[in-house]
Formats: sequence, C-alpha cells, structure tokens
Amino acid sequence: MLGLTFLGTGTSNGIPVIGCHCHACTSVDPRDRRTRCSAVLHLGERNILIDTAPELRLQALACGLTRVDAVLFTHAHADHVGGFDDLRQFNYLAQAPLPVYADPKTARELRTRFGYAFSDPLPFYGGKPDLRLHEFDGPFELFGYPIIPVPVLHGGWTVYGFRCGPLAYVTDAKTIPPASLALLRGVEVLVLNALRDRPHPTHLSLAEALAIVEELRPRQTYLTHVSHEVVHAQWSERLPDGVFLAYDGLRVWV
Repeated sequence: MLGLTFLGTGTSNGIPVIGCHCHACTSVDPRDRRTRCSAVLHLGERNILIDTAPELRLQALACGLTRVDAVLFTHAHADHVGGFDDLRQFNYLAQAPLPVYADPKTARELRTRFGYAFSDPLPFYGGKPDLRLHEFDGPFELFGYPIIPVPVLHGGWTVYGFRCGPLAYVTDAKTIPPASLALLRGVEVLVLNALRDRPHPTHLSLAEALAIVEELRPRQTYLTHVSHEVVHAQWSERLPDGVFLAYDGLRVWV
C-alpha cells in the first residue's frame, strides 16, 4: 500500500507566526496551525521520512510516528533540515543505523553541518544520529519501490521532489522545467507547494500551482508549504474539484 502523511504543511516561519495577529495566526481551526514542511511516505510497511522539519519531534508525537526506515531530503534549507538531530531517537528505536538520501549538493551541506552523524559511530544508539548517506543522481530503488527524483527550481536553487509510482511530492518549487513535468505525467496523487495568492520570487502562488495541476491533471492534488496569508476554510471554498488544501496530520492513500 502506498500513502503519505503530512507531518507539516507550513512555510518557513510556521503558523502561527511569532508576533502576528492575522486571521490565520489567530484562527481556532486546527487546520490553520501549520508546522514546517515534512511528510512520511508509506511504502507498504516501511516509513520514509521526507525532510526533517524543526518541529520533527512534535510532529512525530502528534502523528504517532515511531518508526522511520529511511530519509529523503529535498534540499538543505533550515526549515527542511532543522530537526535533523531528532533522527537519533529513530536510531534508538530501531537499534540500527538509518539510511538517508540526498542529491550531491544537499549531501555536501549535510556533511558540513551535521558531520558528527556520519562518522565515529557510538557503541550505543540514541546518543547522536547514526546515518548512512547515499547520494542520488537519478532514479533509485528503496525497499523494492522505484523512487524518481524530480528537480525543480526554488528561485536560483535546484531542489528535489520525489515520485513513487502514482504519487508525487513536490515542495518549494517556483518553476518546474519541462523535463521535470514529463517525470510527473500520469501521477494520480500530486502534492504541490502553493505559498499564497500573491506572486513570490521562489515559491509557486496558488494560480501558478493550479496551472501546473491543469497541465498534469492528476486525480487528486494536495497543496502544501502554505503561508499565514491562507485561511484553510476560505481557500478550501475556492479550490477546483480534486484539489485540496493539506493540513498537518492529514493522511492520504493511493
């Protein structure tokens, strides 16, 4: 069975934003409380974590996540790697090292910032992350499932979405090049970032995201990496059929 749990669906500030009193930040709707972007890809009995958001510990507790079998990194911006050290608890629970996958640029960033996790294993698990870093430069296999990295442009930064069969997860995109659109054709469930209504230099706006949805025509689309300019109930009323605003804790299956 193939599925996805949204651990966090917010943008880099999280929602509510510190010191902000806007409609989303003061909303009593729990769907408007968005931690930083992260997700779990369910491959049968395996749980594949996508990014380690700063709230990873809280996200895991909220969703009952007690097992991680591997980690995929989209890129190394702080809101996507800030909870990196909390991976050590999953080492402890499994009593085993944890494989992580990243493109070469992201791998270099991870080695620079978190070098202790990739060297000098301790004689016990849980004192620090104990990770095995694998660099990808194209499709690879994970627990018998094909994983297709999908390069997208996040301003001037190339970051990666991931496709696994009929499901694709793309966050922090501003532009999806034609070759990457080709990699996404035929998906049934698409996760796509949509920051806000207003244009942004490094993220898709709602209109830009919906144009991509119109071209790819997936059966269902879930919008993530959403800012505090978005109130869940208001956007949900405006979205076309088959397009939904994701929220923290939402689980979808293919």
